[in-house]
Amino acid sequence: MTVAILALQGAFAEHGQMLDKLGADHFEIRQKKDLEKEFDALILPGGESTVMGKLLHDLVLYESIRDKILAGMPVFGTCAGLILLAKDIEEEATHLATMDIRVKRNAYGRQLGSFYTEDEFRGIGEIPMTFIRAPYIAEVFGEAEVLARVDGKIVAARQNNQLVTAFHPELSDDLKVHQYFLNMIS
Repeated sequence: MTVAILALQGAFAEHGQMLDKLGADHFEIRQKKDLEKEFDALILPGGESTVMGKLLHDLVLYESIRDKILAGMPVFGTCAGLILLAKDIEEEATHLATMDIRVKRNAYGRQLGSFYTEDEFRGIGEIPMTFIRAPYIAEVFGEAEVLARVDGKIVAARQNNQLVTAFHPELSDDLKVHQYFLNMIS
């Protein structure tokens, strides 16, 4: 099994480190020719969703990635990656728009609103959660289901082959969320 990590901007290296600890093969997608490599799943990291959305188009990655996700390839979006997958973003145009969620960007405020907590993640148990200028999921609809809430706000969800977290599991030593994603692939 090989996981591709979108490496245009953001916290992509940290996801690679988590996959290394789990013994999963991975590589980074930086340009269109990287999509020619064989891979079974994709991680869309945290960062700046507007920049990543623009780069997906500028680098001619958008259509191929969206088609792979819609065809059932497992994808894991963290923070900005969650925003990229959302079918509805409050007061903003959508990007890949493959997941039945409505998102509120920067819902926890600016950088100073960043925080750490531990809470329940369905199917995993209690895990560490680091939120940095994080969004939250205002609503799930269609086939999307809630996996975690913090203070009543939805911070993780799944829809078939798509997994999203508003927090950054790659910024802790806990491998459970990445293992959950790898289990989705096999």
